[in-house]
Amino acid sequence: MHRHTRKLLTVITEAALESTLVRDIDRLHAHGYTITDARGKGSRGTRNAGWEANGNIRIEVVCDTATAVNITAYFQEHYYDDYAMILFVSDIEVLRPEKF
Repeated sequence: MHRHTRKLLTVITEAALESTLVRDIDRLHAHGYTITDARGKGSRGTRNAGWEANGNIRIEVVCDTATAVNITAYFQEHYYDDYAMILFVSDIEVLRPEKF
């Protein structure tokens, strides 16, 4: 079984940004993403998923290094100042590299 290294980019942000971020992710050449509702507490207070517009989402993108760099740079430049958003990138191993 051959394993291949990719990046897992995780974005936790305001649900109101979902459609905009999905367009950005597609435009920046990611092959796909997974979105889930998220709840928690951070520097901007407690967020819950009880009211859709007030909730948070977690977007996960498995991609190559260049794509992860491009997406994080774009999000930092265009969203960090005005929205609650955190980004983190992890090294992962995938078994089907052609999908990412």
